[in-house]
Amino acid sequence: MSTGSPADPDRAAPPAGAVGGHELFHHELRRDGRVVVLLHGTQSPAGVTVETSVFPITSKAGEAGLPRPFTFGSLDQARRFADEVLTAFEYLSCTVT
Repeated sequence: MSTGSPADPDRAAPPAGAVGGHELFHHELRRDGRVVVLLHGTQSPAGVTVETSVFPITSKAGEAGLPRPFTFGSLDQARRFADEVLTAFEYLSCTVT
């Protein structure tokens, strides 16, 4: 189970390349050729943020994903969370890039 908690929904995570932010990883998860999740990790002096953008199967092509940032106190916690997400979607027959 993950050790992170959802970030405050009213406060967006800093974008990649933001001052003080350092990109850690970026993954795209696809099912049947369609992007279902984008997973992006950044590290800043305040901690590590893993931001997900979820594209529901019922959404129309071109619709924006549903963003959900998760904050972590350490890089290890964030990487474990991301690894769990990737594993779960692989079990759901998604392709990870």
